[in-house]
Amino acid sequence: MIGADQAMDLDRVDDELRRAPALAPDLFGKVIASTTVRFALLAKSGKTARIDRLIEAGAWTDAAFALIELEMPAWTLRRVIRGDGEWLCSLSRQPNLPMTLDDAAEARHEVLPLAILRAFVEARRRSGAAPQTISAVPRVRPTPDQSICCDNFA
Repeated sequence: MIGADQAMDLDRVDDELRRAPALAPDLFGKVIASTTVRFALLAKSGKTARIDRLIEAGAWTDAAFALIELEMPAWTLRRVIRGDGEWLCSLSRQPNLPMTLDDAAEARHEVLPLAILRAFVEARRRSGAAPQTISAVPRVRPTPDQSICCDNFA
């Protein structure tokens, strides 16, 4: 469950992204500091070097996608659409479902990398707030060597 402090941090960073006219290294750093769970641990092992290089090069779109891939591998890009002067970015855990059934994390912005990062923040919000899933399929123990079918097919 997402805590009140973390929810406020996500709201604050989303608001900063919404108001930003362009992406800058310090804003990207705020996104990392406020939304990531695994990033610091992975940085110690050198697995964030690619993101660091992309940030240094100003390759914001690639850096945003690399951050999503590293931090939230269960989420994938569902769609990116440009319309009415804004980008709409949708991230999904179930990209093969029809759009009407999918619970995608969506965000808009005039600048593509900012739309992607806002969708990332929304996905983080949904991931943190989502309860643990409980499987509806019962666990089945291995059967002994001899099994008996008790179904009545009459």
